[in-house]
Amino acid sequence: MATLRQPIATKVPTATRFRELMRLLSANRPNDDLGIVEKAYEFSQKNHAGQLRASGQPYVMHPLEVSCVLAEMKMDPVAIAAGLLHDSVEDTSVTIVDIRKEFGEQVAHIVEGVTKIGRIDFSSREEQQAENLRKMMLAMVDDIRVVLIKLADRLHNMRTLEHLPPERQQKIAKETLDIYAPIAHRLGMGKIRGELEDLGFRYTDPIAYEQVREAVEAKRKQGEQFLARVEHVLSDKLKEAGITATVESRIKRLYSVHKKLVRQRIMVDQVYDLFAMRVITRSVQDCYAVLGIIHNVWRPVPGRIKDFIAMPRPNFYQSLHTSVITEDGTPFEMQIRTEEMHKMAEEGIAAHWKYKDGPVSAQDEQRLAWLRQVVEWQRDVSDPSEFLSTLKIDLYPEEVYTFTPKGKVVVVPRDSTPIDFAYSIHTEVGHSCVGAKVNGRMVPLRYKLHSGDIVEILTQPGHKPSRDWLAVVKSSRARNKIKHWLNVHQRERAIEIGRKLIEKEARKYRISLKEIKDPELQKIASDYGLGRPDDLMAGIGYGKYSARQVLARLVPAGSEPIGEGEGLKASTIASVVRRVFGGDNNAISVKGHGDLLVYRARCCNPIRGEGIVGYVTRGKGVAVHAVNCSNVTNLMYEPDRRIDVQWGRDNESVANAYPVKLTLFCDDRAGMLKQITAVISDTNTNIRNIEARTANGQANIDVVLDIADLKHLQNIINGVRKIPGVHDVQRLQKI
Repeated sequence: MATLRQPIATKVPTATRFRELMRLLSANRPNDDLGIVEKAYEFSQKNHAGQLRASGQPYVMHPLEVSCVLAEMKMDPVAIAAGLLHDSVEDTSVTIVDIRKEFGEQVAHIVEGVTKIGRIDFSSREEQQAENLRKMMLAMVDDIRVVLIKLADRLHNMRTLEHLPPERQQKIAKETLDIYAPIAHRLGMGKIRGELEDLGFRYTDPIAYEQVREAVEAKRKQGEQFLARVEHVLSDKLKEAGITATVESRIKRLYSVHKKLVRQRIMVDQVYDLFAMRVITRSVQDCYAVLGIIHNVWRPVPGRIKDFIAMPRPNFYQSLHTSVITEDGTPFEMQIRTEEMHKMAEEGIAAHWKYKDGPVSAQDEQRLAWLRQVVEWQRDVSDPSEFLSTLKIDLYPEEVYTFTPKGKVVVVPRDSTPIDFAYSIHTEVGHSCVGAKVNGRMVPLRYKLHSGDIVEILTQPGHKPSRDWLAVVKSSRARNKIKHWLNVHQRERAIEIGRKLIEKEARKYRISLKEIKDPELQKIASDYGLGRPDDLMAGIGYGKYSARQVLARLVPAGSEPIGEGEGLKASTIASVVRRVFGGDNNAISVKGHGDLLVYRARCCNPIRGEGIVGYVTRGKGVAVHAVNCSNVTNLMYEPDRRIDVQWGRDNESVANAYPVKLTLFCDDRAGMLKQITAVISDTNTNIRNIEARTANGQANIDVVLDIADLKHLQNIINGVRKIPGVHDVQRLQKI
């Protein structure tokens, strides 16, 4: 398979490389005026004079190499000039005003877009990365050339990465695999994506890279001989059928091989598409004819035929894929596509991007529709880590192709539900979804959609999203829309409850809430580190702050509420509830609050020593979950209800122990139970309950123990695992 031009040797002068660039441009775009490129080169050379890269090369060699990559994409002279100037504003005294004056609005606009992507500075690396991506996306919608230059810039930096320190190599290579290669993939730019992935793989996991490389190289010679024989047989068959086509061969890229080995847990010998043939025809009709010829010559592998011509991928990749097996049992993959499809697969959106012919075509506009969607989906997302996670899902989807009753294709992530489908149609359709029909029959809303399903959404005016939906939806769009709705409406309800609680407390002091001025409430809100009185009311409504404590700041000193004895009684009841829900008063405390009811969540049953997080519930106080609890992700969609909690003073007494349930998987033999209870007794641990079930020589033993802390639990588990015949010990969260 053709690859992009590799970096030149350090000794090649910049003038020689520039002449190569101009020859390439003249061949690719013979009718274009290249004067702006020559001017940009002279300008860049002048302003980068005296600057060197880490490799020791003159700095101007970097923008030259970036421009050569762009020239191989057959980009226009404006893009090439911008590529030559892309670092001028960042690394020299040149300004955007200078660029605009010398090269015009278009070049200046592109250079400014590339500069903005790299210039943003934030407190944390994660925020910086997320904001850079937002800017990059907006730049792509505005002018795709900004991102093509950024991809070319990253490609050359990856080709010369060996000159940087190891920690910088790791950071840049990981970012390349996480961000830049997926963007190249989403734009259909197969050549650039493949090289970025292989280079990134080489630095992020050099041991795995070398293992895969050696395994592939060991098969290369034999593979090339095999492909030559297959190519000869196939070419003869195509001639007999009167089909004009080009037959190529390729060996799968190392990073693609590595991902398949990890994902499927197989060996290189089991990679069906390690060796592949590609047939490039003149028409779609010929593609299907070639598929028939191939299946007549070699036996197809069931379930390995994929028609991306009838159903293109979201990045507009089209091809027929089939895996076949030769008479001696050697599997290989065959790809069949037209010349236009091949051009699109290799060069992606750059293959069809024309600027000299006037406005953007409708087809090119459609190719960027996915990007506009992603930008829209992230409007309600403020958390950088959440944005990054959803972005990776959106850029590397495993698609399921579904249909509306009218035949419109709706692409959703794998394992999506009718709720995901509804939100992909429209936000209001998602909000009001009450049921769904798939292929004409009713299905539950958690039903997993499959390719080819015809989905009809049933709606009901006034119906609202449920928090439970967050546990079943797969698409970032649906998740973000549901979270946004819940945040807005739950906050409104919390403010309302907070006002009622303050009014109720105020009546005890014989004052009305109307008598309390806004500046006074604003001052208290500021004391709590909040921006507005509404934030304070929401905090009271969520149970984060005590209405009584807040009001005590407003009433005159020495004033006492009516029924003080009742408050004491309520405090006594609260202490009883604390003991029922969470054990000792001092076991867990809320940072900065001394009078909030705290209890351990039953879904994860955290014990001392584990990381914990608090979630403010309504009516029951603060629920404390282990940080790794499966419910935490869905509960924390409302940031206002998260609260910092900590373990109280250390107390090793049994009275403050926590019940923990363990399941032991072991052999059913005489003396096993005695050995297990002896190990537990040696740690001075109380056994609350023990049950055993046996079948076919194996036993499952459930035991509930009083555990002081995480270290205590680990000692018991380690001790039991050493008993001969015990195969595994698992902790059950629920008791």
